[in-house]
Formats: sequence, C-alpha cells, structure tokens
Amino acid sequence: MKNFFKSVFYVVLVPIIIFCLIFSQPEKSSAASGGRIGGGNFRSPSIPNTRGSGGRSYQGGYGGYGGYGGYGGYRRGGIGFPFLFPIFGFGGGGLFGFLILMTITGVIVNSLRGLPTVPVAQGNRLYTAKSNPPVSIIQIQIGLLASAKALQLDLRNLANTADTNTQEGLEKILQETTLSLLRQPNLWVYANVETGEVPFSTAESTFNRLSLSERSKLKGELISNFAGSKQTNEDQLGELDKSNEFIASTLLIATKKKLSFNKSITTEELQEILKQSGSISSKDLIALEIIWQPEGKNESLKVEELVTAYPNLKHL
Repeated sequence: MKNFFKSVFYVVLVPIIIFCLIFSQPEKSSAASGGRIGGGNFRSPSIPNTRGSGGRSYQGGYGGYGGYGGYGGYRRGGIGFPFLFPIFGFGGGGLFGFLILMTITGVIVNSLRGLPTVPVAQGNRLYTAKSNPPVSIIQIQIGLLASAKALQLDLRNLANTADTNTQEGLEKILQETTLSLLRQPNLWVYANVETGEVPFSTAESTFNRLSLSERSKLKGELISNFAGSKQTNEDQLGELDKSNEFIASTLLIATKKKLSFNKSITTEELQEILKQSGSISSKDLIALEIIWQPEGKNESLKVEELVTAYPNLKHL
C-alpha cells in the first residue's frame, strides 16, 4: 500500500506541480527603478548536546528545535483567493502560496523517503526529533500615497548607513522600516500580507525566489545595501516630487519566531502586523529584505502600474 501511494504521488502529483511551476510565474513589471536593503544568514539548525559533556554537539544558527511543529501553515491577509490544490488544504493563488506548495511537496517526498533523525534531550528524557526546524516567512506589501516622502528618505538613509552584515544590523533596519511605515498610516492605500512556514532545508531557496520575484518588478536598483555590499547611482536618483502617485514597499522576513496574523486586513490589522514584525529580535531574525519603488529621475508609479506589478494588493 505504501508503495502504491508513492507511485501515485510521483506519477500524478509531481507532474501537476511541475506544470504549475512552469505556467504560474507572475508577469514581470518594470514600472520604475527602486532600492533594496537586506541580508541574512541561513545557517544550519543546531540541536543541543544530547548526552551531557561527552555527547556530540550540533553547531549552527538555531538554538535547538524539537521537531517540525506542523509545516505548511499558510495564512494570507488582504484578499481571498482560490485554492491551487484543495487536497493540500492551503492557498496558492499567488507566487508566495505556490512556493509554500512546493515546500510542502518537498516535505511529503522526504517523509515518504524517510528523514534522518537525531536524539534530543529534554530534561532527563531522551527522545528522537526531526533535525529540520520550521522557518516562518513573512511578506508585507504596502502601497502608499506618493506624499509619503519620509519613507523614501528613511530608506535611502538606511541604504547609505545601515549595517547589513550582522543580525543586529538587520534587526535595526527592520525596526526603523516598520517604524517609518507606522508613522504615516493615513497614507496607506493598498496592502497585502502573507505568511507561511517552511522547513529550514528549503527556507533559503524559498526566500531567494520570493526576493527575485519582487526585484524583477523594478526597472533597476539605483540604491542597494545587501549583505555588506553597497551600490548607489547618485546621478540617477530622482527628486522626491509630488508627481509620483504611489510608493510601493515590500518587506520579506525569514524568522524562527512564529507570528500569528488575522486573515482579514484593515489599517488597524496592518498596524499590529507591523508592530509584531518590527519586534522580531536579532536572535530570531534569519533574513530580511526591503524593496521599494520608485527611485529614479522623472519616474512615477501610477495606480495602474501599482496594481499590475502587485496584483495581490487590496484597498484598505
């Protein structure tokens, strides 16, 4: 019976997933140039010493997880959307949901093949747990009125001065960015929030693909500070005038901390989401990326361009 289900999975479901991977890519947009700040360190999870001083210790970026804790939880704020595969019990209308789908597929494949386990001590009891802890990935997209010039100035300043080479530096960037957004809720017009949990083994590739998807929406990156590498095209940066109709900002966060958001999204809910996200500590923060547009001379982001580049946004 087990072999039968394996055969069904590989013969039926895997081709379907590959088909969706090929044909569900979002359309790229080059509405305007933008900027990028971030960095991270996807180190191997650590498992505590299981046999006292004589036991083997597992080094890495985590402080000891015991088991999966339930992968594949996918929550979305802002807009309801059809299930891609109802049998899996989670959404997949956008790229983020699809990536979660691919991650769940990987977990199912690994479970069918059998995952390695390691002994973990809890008190005086020794038990076996999966050595692949969950990582929460959060994507927050906000469309603001162009009069939110303070946000662009704050992001430019962070790009020029922030330390993107340490978790402490990334924590400060996250705090400053969420604070800048929280200071002008009256200028929020559109928003979308998505969260999901993926296994650590696929977290980096999931995060990178989401990053590439968001960066592909920019015509170019005129200012960037990522993982300690800075680049600025000063001669191409535009003056912040009122002709720009909207500012689009995206926050991508990978964290060990599990956050719980409501499915619906309102201005009040978005404020709470930003507060929770901004409070993630450096020891829980794995990776962070802030992407925004426009930034170039004589560039603007009109409402048609905004909703085309960010189709999952909903009016607040």
